[in-house]
Parts: sequence; C-alpha cells; structure tokens
Amino acid sequence: MREVLNTPFFGIVLTIVAYEIGVACSRKFKLSLCNPMMIAAVLIIGFLLVSGIELETYNLGGDYIAIFLGPATAVLAVPLYKQLDKLKANLVPILVGILVGCFTSFAVVVFCANLFHLNEILHLSLLPKSITIPMGVELSKSIGGIPAITIASIVITGITGGVVAPIVCKVCKIKHPVAQGIAVGTSSHAVGTAKALEMGETQGAMSSLAIGVAGVFTSIMTPILLHLIAN
Repeated sequence: MREVLNTPFFGIVLTIVAYEIGVACSRKFKLSLCNPMMIAAVLIIGFLLVSGIELETYNLGGDYIAIFLGPATAVLAVPLYKQLDKLKANLVPILVGILVGCFTSFAVVVFCANLFHLNEILHLSLLPKSITIPMGVELSKSIGGIPAITIASIVITGITGGVVAPIVCKVCKIKHPVAQGIAVGTSSHAVGTAKALEMGETQGAMSSLAIGVAGVFTSIMTPILLHLIAN
C-alpha cells in the first residue's frame, strides 16, 4: 500500500473518483449546490484528513492534473470562435463590462482587507482571486503574495461563482446571454465557465473570453492600483 501512495497513481485516481462522484451527484440532484468541483474538493480533503495521508503524498499525482489547467483554459477558445459574430457586435460593452468587473473585484478585496484588518501578505494573496490559476499565481508572486493562498482563494471563488451564478442572474434579472457569460467569466474564471457552458453556448463563449481578458486587465492594473494606494 505504501508503494502505491508514493506514486502519482494515488493522487490521480483519488481525484478522478472524487470528481466522478461529484458529477453523479450533480446529475442526480440537479442543484447548483451540487457542483462537481466543490464535491470533489470536499471528498478529497475529507479523505486525506480521515486517513492521515499527507498533502505532499496526494500532490505527487495532483500536480500532474494541475499541468492540464493551462491547456484546458486554452480549449475554451473553441466556443468563443463559434460565437465570433456576437463578439464583434458587442465588443465595446464586453470590454467595459470586464474592466468594471476587474475593478470591482479589486475594490471588494481591499474593502474586506481593511474591514477585517487582514495583514498585508494575506491581502496581496487575495487580489488575484478572480482570475485563472496560472495567471493568478504569477501575479501573486510579483506583488508579494503567497501563491498557495492565492490558489485556495481562486478555487473557492470559482466554486462559489459556479454555484451562485444562475441564482444571481435570476435574482438580478440578467437575461442577456452575453451579459450572463461576461459576468460569470470575469468573476469566477474557468470553474464558473463550466457552469456558463451549461447555461448556454453563448454564455460559455463569452465567459471563456472574459477569463483571458480579465486576467490581462487584472495583471496590468493591480500593480498600478497598489502603487497609487501606497502613495
């Protein structure tokens, strides 16, 4: 058994099994709270805690899965290409919406950091919470944050967005598919985009666009805004 634990096989199989259980629960109950990613995360964490297996042991295989984050994000360009006409017709509102979303995300983190008196390192680590992990980790490093905390905040943000996105769109009466997709992608990156794809092809395409653009906007404006605040 110890030989199996010390190979990537354990982490990979545990992740796949946990995610498949999450998918099965999502299909059976059809509730926003039954997000496959959230269920898989809870199952994996619970299993590691109960079994006493170290996180480093799990990461022998988990890190292999993380390698596919970049390619998986790039593949989201496919639905965007299919909706190219809608992108051209709504280019200015889309860019403005993403930019406003990025500013809002930054402002919320700064507000909460001041409200709860978070230390500076934790504050900086949370700023990239709404962009995809590869970009968020690099931004966190460049501004003095802790990448591990950044990754955790990104995952939590994505799962939360995937769960509440349909509810928020319904309560706020956001009915335009382009607006729905931009809102989900800007606020909850790739995990939210998985839910946007379930909402519709246009929503998924716009959400995948928002991931990249929001990442670029956030990476550029965050150091600038931090400099302005410091002065």
